[in-house]
Amino acid sequence: MWGAYAALGANLGDREASLREAIRRLGDVAGVDVRRISHIYETDPVGYTDQPAFLNMAVALETSLAPLELLRAMLAIEKEMGRVRDIRWGPRVIDLDLLLYDGVKMNTDELTLPHPRMGERAFVLVPLRDVWPEEEGAFPWEEWTTRAAMKREGIREWAPYEGETRKERSLNDA
Repeated sequence: MWGAYAALGANLGDREASLREAIRRLGDVAGVDVRRISHIYETDPVGYTDQPAFLNMAVALETSLAPLELLRAMLAIEKEMGRVRDIRWGPRVIDLDLLLYDGVKMNTDELTLPHPRMGERAFVLVPLRDVWPEEEGAFPWEEWTTRAAMKREGIREWAPYEGETRKERSLNDA
């Protein structure tokens, strides 16, 4: 089994329900175990700004799938949930991005790991920090996740996932 991290986002329809459904579907994929789930954050759109605010999350996964297999499973979930790709960085019912995969570095037409823009996107890094395990050491992008950075980047905590705090989730995972 390998460790992986994925980002989730939605800004159309019932955003929170879409995120929860995507997480449920990820957990239903053979060879994928959702280990930790971040809080939910509301974020201002980036790039194409004439659209509703997003809800964003991150999950820590354990998987027996190879990186491309995991990516294809995530893309299948997006398609099943009605994702339409017509405007770059545009509105979407769901977005799943594979961020990191067990230290793998790769650059193909289909997949680049680590995700090429994650280090410059606070809306990805803030929830990723929620699921970053202490045994991995210090979170490498700490400066993007401070309260001041969150305010500057238009990121607001929406809700804990399932009403649990990060500490409670960690204790329940043990």
